[in-house]
Amino acid sequence: MSKSVNKVVLAYSGGLDTSAIVPWLKENYDCEVVAFVADVGQGDDELIGVEEKAIASGASSCHIVDLKDKFAREVIYPTLKTGAIYEGQYLLGTALARPIIAEAQVAVARQVGADALAHGCTGKGNDQVRFESAFAALAPELTVIAPWREWHMRSRPQLLAYLAERNIPCTASATKIYSRDANLWHISTEGGELEDPWNEPTEQVWTWTVAPEQAPDQAEYLKLSFVRGELTLINDKPFEPVDAILHLNQIAGAHGVGRLDMVENRLVGMKSRGCYETPAGEVLYAALQGLESLVLDRTTQDYRIRLGNEFAQLMYDGRWFTPLKDIMLAAATKAAEPLTGDIVVKLYKGCVTVTQKRSPNSLYSNAFATFDEDDVYNQQHAEGFIRLYSLASRIRALHAHTDGGKE
Repeated sequence: MSKSVNKVVLAYSGGLDTSAIVPWLKENYDCEVVAFVADVGQGDDELIGVEEKAIASGASSCHIVDLKDKFAREVIYPTLKTGAIYEGQYLLGTALARPIIAEAQVAVARQVGADALAHGCTGKGNDQVRFESAFAALAPELTVIAPWREWHMRSRPQLLAYLAERNIPCTASATKIYSRDANLWHISTEGGELEDPWNEPTEQVWTWTVAPEQAPDQAEYLKLSFVRGELTLINDKPFEPVDAILHLNQIAGAHGVGRLDMVENRLVGMKSRGCYETPAGEVLYAALQGLESLVLDRTTQDYRIRLGNEFAQLMYDGRWFTPLKDIMLAAATKAAEPLTGDIVVKLYKGCVTVTQKRSPNSLYSNAFATFDEDDVYNQQHAEGFIRLYSLASRIRALHAHTDGGKE
C-alpha cells in the first residue's frame, strides 16, 4: 500500500471476494473504485443484478463488457488449431478466458482515467500470474493491487463478517461448498470433497453434464464441417462460433461428454485438484484430430503435436501477450490450412468417437494402403528402404563385432 492511487478498476464478479474488495480498496487506498465485469459466457444468472451489487458495495460505477464473440473468435478457435491440451488432459478453460478479460479491464481503466488495476486472485493460484503478466504487457504504467496478498482475511466467515460490519449486502454464505469458474468454454469446480483426491466426486460437483450412466441409451451422431481448421457447419447448418460452442455444450453434455477429474501442476509450484466440464471442447478436439489424421503428413502432424504441448504450457502460464504466442499461432494457422472436410462423431455414455472422416485434401489413398494387388507400389522396393533406414544400427553392430565388443 505504499503507492498512492486515485482511481482503481477492479475485475468484479459480484461474489464474496470482490464484494469485500470494493470497500477494502476504498478504506485502505482512499480511492474511487470502478467495477469491471467481463461477460465471457458465464451465464445470464451470474450477471443478473451484478451492477446493483457493485454500487451497493461502494463502487462508483460498473462497466459490463460483452466479450463472448471475441473470446470464441480470437482465442478459442485459434487455440483449437494448435491442439493445446495441458498435461495431456486439461482443455484450458480458465486460462483461455484470462487474456481477453485483462485486455478489456485495461481498456476500461484507460476509458475512465484510472491509475490502478485490481483483481481478486489469491496468492496461491495461477490467475494472479495470468492477469498481472497481461497488465505488464499492456499497461506497465498502471499500479496493480492484489488484496489477497495484502489483507489479513483468510476465510469466508471473515469476509462475511467484514461485509456485515459495513452493512454491505451479500448473498454468499459461510457454508458454500465449492469454488466454481464458468465461461463459454467450460466450468471448473474445486473445493468440498475434491480437496481429498481419494474422494470420488459426488454428482453435485457436475453441473453441465449428466452422469454417463444416466445418459441416453441411444447414441447420437453429429456431422461437423471444417474449413481451414474452423468449424462452420453442424449437421449441414451454419453456426457462428459462440452459437456453435453453446450448441455442442448442450448436446454433448446431455450424453455425459466432457468430464475431467484432474490433479494438475500449478504454475506457482503446488498441485491442485479440479473437476472440469468442457463438452464442446472434447467434441471439437476429437473431430480436429480425426481430420488431422487424414490430411497431415507424418512430420507435420508430429510438429503440430509438439506445438500443441508447448502452446498449452504458454497459455497455462499466462503468456498470451508475447511475441512467442504470435509466432506459434502463425505456425498453427499454417498447419491448419488443409483442415477442410467433414467429420462424423458419435456421442454415447460419456464418450465421443470419430466414426467417419473425409476431406478434399486427404492424403489417404486406398490404392497405396490396400492389401490387395495394386499397380502403384512395388513391395520389393521396401528392402532397399529398410537397409538404408537401419544403416546406423548395422554399422554399430559391425563395429562391435570387429572390436570384439570393446569400445
